[in-house]
Amino acid sequence: MLISSAFAQTAPAAAAGGDVMTSLTSMLPLVLMFVVLYFVMIRPQMKRQKEHKAMIDALAKGDEIATVGGLLGKVTKLSEANVTIEIAAGVEVQLQRQAVVQVLPKGTL
Repeated sequence: MLISSAFAQTAPAAAAGGDVMTSLTSMLPLVLMFVVLYFVMIRPQMKRQKEHKAMIDALAKGDEIATVGGLLGKVTKLSEANVTIEIAAGVEVQLQRQAVVQVLPKGTL
């Protein structure tokens, strides 16, 4: 009789240890999904943002650019937040720097 009561007292402790393992294995798919999400979506987006910022910081007078709205032009003036582009002879438009999508190769326009 003493032996059976001793086993009975340790049974809940053993069950509690099993519950921890069960909860960790049930959280494993969630953790794996987050890791996959990070490498598939978040990391490439951060890389694109960093490349876009570097391109905008490297803008210089005379660069030919394309904007978000589809305008093509040559940079005539630069300020800290804005860029002025010439889209036709004598026609200049002032835009925010973030509106620049691409720097075109020289001679495109």
